[in-house]
Amino acid sequence: MTDFEKRGGVHGVETRADDGKKTLIGYAAVFNSDTTIGDYFIERIAPTAFDKAIKGDVRALVDHDTGRVIGRTKSGTLRLAVDERGLRVEIDVPDTADGRDLWTLVERGDISGMSFGFRVTKQEWDETGDLPKRTVLEVELYEVSACAFPAYDDTELGMRDLNSARQEAEALAAERDKRAKDAAAAARRVAEKRATMEQKIRGIRQG
Repeated sequence: MTDFEKRGGVHGVETRADDGKKTLIGYAAVFNSDTTIGDYFIERIAPTAFDKAIKGDVRALVDHDTGRVIGRTKSGTLRLAVDERGLRVEIDVPDTADGRDLWTLVERGDISGMSFGFRVTKQEWDETGDLPKRTVLEVELYEVSACAFPAYDDTELGMRDLNSARQEAEALAAERDKRAKDAAAAARRVAEKRATMEQKIRGIRQG
């Protein structure tokens, strides 16, 4: 998947055990928190980013490894919610090798971060500051992960999006410039025709 991106942070992962069910709780994303991506641009996740995405079929993974599934929204073992802080995640940890290992690592504090895999479907760029700022407005969400090293990578994808935004802005500016020039040329033609007509009228009156 060429436009698949990963982001995350050490926002904290909690453990909760009720009636034998073990649940991990944390935030895969925090809203309106600026993050510098590879010293190339600043990224901010808008509160609207996951409104549609959490309604899809999303997996919970360990370290973005698709072979290590530990939950899924479709089965109810992964629950996603958007609140004032960000994208809240609850994972009912399975009684598998991955699940048991993950639970132990979180309890020990060895794993304390969460991340998410996504594709941007709507964004805005602002280049008025020292670094371009990307505001992610809407995404397709594929997975959330418990991670030892939450990812802030895929700078090439972000730069590609920035270049696309620049090209689109340049095309719009060129189109606006062309329309302005066409309008000015049309106005000149009208003025010339009017002047020619007035000259003919004066000639007729003088004759």
